[in-house]
Amino acid sequence: MQFAISIPQHVPDGAFEPAAMRGYLARAEELGFAGAWTQEQVLGTIPHLGPVETLTYAAACTDRIRLGCAVFITSVHSPVHLAKSLSTLDQLSLGRLEVGIGTGGPHRMFSAFGVDRATYVARFNEQLRLMRALWTEPTVDFEGRFWQLNGAAMEPKPYQKPGPRVWFGGSHPAALARAVRHGDGFFGAGSNSTEQFAKQVQIVRAELTDQDRDPATFPIAKRVYIVVDDDGERARERMRAALDRLYGFFNLGDMTPVSVWGPPAACVRGLRDVASAGAELILLNPLFDDDEQMERLAAEVVPQLS
Repeated sequence: MQFAISIPQHVPDGAFEPAAMRGYLARAEELGFAGAWTQEQVLGTIPHLGPVETLTYAAACTDRIRLGCAVFITSVHSPVHLAKSLSTLDQLSLGRLEVGIGTGGPHRMFSAFGVDRATYVARFNEQLRLMRALWTEPTVDFEGRFWQLNGAAMEPKPYQKPGPRVWFGGSHPAALARAVRHGDGFFGAGSNSTEQFAKQVQIVRAELTDQDRDPATFPIAKRVYIVVDDDGERARERMRAALDRLYGFFNLGDMTPVSVWGPPAACVRGLRDVASAGAELILLNPLFDDDEQMERLAAEVVPQLS
């Protein structure tokens, strides 16, 4: 069982504090977290730092901790540019990069990125093939539906060979089958409840059997929104408000059932349920008071689950 921590990315205009970020990242490494992870939000009203830039900053502030994003919505990216950025980041971090990818689902504003909504899944599949080719082949000849390369080269390759681990997000059975077919691991979303995650894990495990893949080489993880607070009702209300800020646009109602909150014992129970559902790596994602929450999680929650 491993635990990772989220990197604070919600930074209002002009409010970034370099020393605070450096201190947070150094402390996360000191506390022994397995990884420090970001998310991606390009469009939205919440001030959200970009993942590649944030991870690059984190790489310069740390020495050992793994660095990841769960997930890049690759269907709206240029695969050539993204492959180059991630290869560079893997070099700068000396091979500590973890890459999560997802399609983004059908309701994303694809028109803002010049992407035809009808083709986003096909683009997603082709993008990963092209990125892996650029990461591994000396020269690339690629004749795809969306991208064509003739004798193209990209250097340097990623520090990790044949490239960083690629985690797949997603919840639809077709997405889970695609994760097993093309990915190196499955990362459950923070917006899914533990019960939903458990059903997804069952599908993933069935696909691993059907596709003759070794489960030992295909890790399973989940993001968990969490708050440790000795006052359970206050914890629930603060979590409800924080999740409403994140997901209110989608009119999903009360999102607290997807999260874990309350005194340390309650958080231990909630995370134990996530582990029992199949998570081998849990990404702990506080939504406020990041430094305080990280300290309490490390001191009062994680030791009871190790």
